Order: sequence, then structure tokens, then C-alpha cells
Amino acid sequence: MRIGLLTAGSGPPLLLVHGGMGSLESWGGVWDALAGGRRVTAMDRRGRGSSGDAARYSLDREFADVAAVAAVLADAHGGPVDAAGHSLGATCLLGAAALGAPLRRLVLYEPPGPLTVAGGWPGRLDALVAEGQFGRAVFSFLTEIIGLTPAQVAALREAPGSQDALPVAAATLPREARALAAADLVAAARQVSQPVRLLLGEHSPPWARQITGELAAVLPAATLAGLPGTGHEGLQGAPGLVAAEIIRFLDG
Repeated sequence: MRIGLLTAGSGPPLLLVHGGMGSLESWGGVWDALAGGRRVTAMDRRGRGSSGDAARYSLDREFADVAAVAAVLADAHGGPVDAAGHSLGATCLLGAAALGAPLRRLVLYEPPGPLTVAGGWPGRLDALVAEGQFGRAVFSFLTEIIGLTPAQVAALREAPGSQDALPVAAATLPREARALAAADLVAAARQVSQPVRLLLGEHSPPWARQITGELAAVLPAATLAGLPGTGHEGLQGAPGLVAAEIIRFLDG
């Protein structure tokens, strides 16, 4: 299956893995800062943008996708590569590391897990999508899961490409929600030995705080950095802050 990549810059390699509502373009706000001193590669996860898809879906396949891209970059570089993931991309990055992907340092920005989709939300999401109510499905995700206010959602609707994202999100969010309900992030974290920086927004939803805390307690080489004044959407709301934290950790 084809995995689309976008690469820029020069220096040590850095792989970026986007979250559930995005594509490799999600990293646009931090791109220039990161590519200023690194060879940055962003991947489109399966079913998004320039990447292909398959009839069968599982998180294990997503983990393998990330591991395969990391292996290609590591082979070209001659050693392990750094990586950063946001939201579901962070979950996929954690899973890839647990598989033994050639990674040096990891930045995980609020990886979701079963707690994220608790309370029967996947079923409600499936019903909305089945009725063709893609806008309501995405609104449910952004308000119930990500914790945005209706005003913040309205502002996002004005962002370039937001309407184009609706069909893709409607096709991929339900399967990702079902897969997350059975994910075991703690078990994966126990297999990860690399240094990890966990990023947590000051205004992020409760599930993000709990899962981040659980991972901090299990990962053998983890540190936690708070993102003041922002939440789960920091790539858009506070890109300078997120980029600075990634650079600070990778250069440390």
C-alpha cells in the first residue's frame, strides 16, 4: 500500500505523524520551525491525502505503516530517527516504537486510548455517519472528544480545506474510534525504551490528562511538558509553543 510523504529541510531526520482529523498538512504551522534544522518528513496516514487505503483496518496496521516509514528513513540516514505524533498519530507512533521501529527520541502529544471513546461514543458516531450527517459527526468529535466550544468549531470551519476534510473524516473516524476502544497503550508503552517527551495542553480534555499520566508512569524514560494556554488543538492554536517543545527535547 502506498504511503504518501512530504520532506523538506536538512539535518537530522524527524518523522511527523498526524492525528485523526488531519493529514500531513496538519503540521503546516510548525513546519518551517522544524525544517529549519532538520530533514523533516510528514506522512499521510492510511486513508488520508496522498496515501492509499485497504478494505480491512486495524491499529496494528497503522503501527506497521509508521514503523515501515521509520525504517526507510533510518536506512537513508544510517541510524534511528526522531519522531513526533499528535493525537491518534501519537498512538500510532507509540505502537510503532513497541514493534521495534528504529526510533531515537519520541514526542507524543496526547495519544488517545479507550478512555477517549468511552460512553458509547463510537456507536453514536456510526449512527450519524450512516445517516449521512458528516458535519454533525465531525462536530460531535470536536466537542465531545476534543473539548472544543461551538465557537471554536465555527472558527475551524473557516480554515482552508476544512470542508474537504469532512468526507475523509466521516470515513475514517468511526473505524478509528472502534479500534481505539480496544487499544492497550500501557502494554505498548512497556515495550518502549527510547526517551519520550509527553506534551499535555493546559486546557485539554480529561481523558488526555489521565492517559498522559498513565503513560508517564509506565514509560521508562519519559518526561512531561505542559503547553500553557492551549489544549489538544495546539498545532493550530499555539504552533510556536509546540514547535519549541519538540525542538527543545530533540536537541537535549
